[in-house]
This record gives sequence, C-alpha cells and structure tokens, in this order.
Amino acid sequence: MKTRVYVTLKGGVLDPQGKAIQNALGGLGFSGVNDVRAGKLIELDHDDDVTDAAIEEMCKKLLANTVIENFRIERSA
Repeated sequence: MKTRVYVTLKGGVLDPQGKAIQNALGGLGFSGVNDVRAGKLIELDHDDDVTDAAIEEMCKKLLANTVIENFRIERSA
C-alpha cells in the first residue's frame, strides 16, 4: 500500500524557501505570483496492516514538526 504525507508550514510561519522561489520566478519574468509557500511530500510504501493511527503517529513523531507544520495524509491502494 502507498501513502502520501503532505507537510506544509502553518500560516504565519516565515517561509524563506518560498520567498526565494517567488523572487526567482520574478527574475525569470513570471509576473502575478503574489506568494509562494514551499512544503514537502513524503511517500510511504508499507504493508496493508499499517493503520491510519500508526501513520499519524509517524507524522507527529518524525515526519512533521507539528509546532510549525501541518500534515495531510492520503492513502491509496
């Protein structure tokens, strides 16, 4: 089974990587981009018996810094 974990910064947390991307886009001539927030995607390939609760616990303990980041879990077969 596969699970994707999307990790993004919480609102109000400074995002220097997003700001660098926004500035680079402007430098390349792309206009109209008002803000960029960068995040990360983590893909897990795991046994079918790994529970949603276990994946959530993985996120809370290792995959996301829950003080400054949110996470969203998407499971697929």
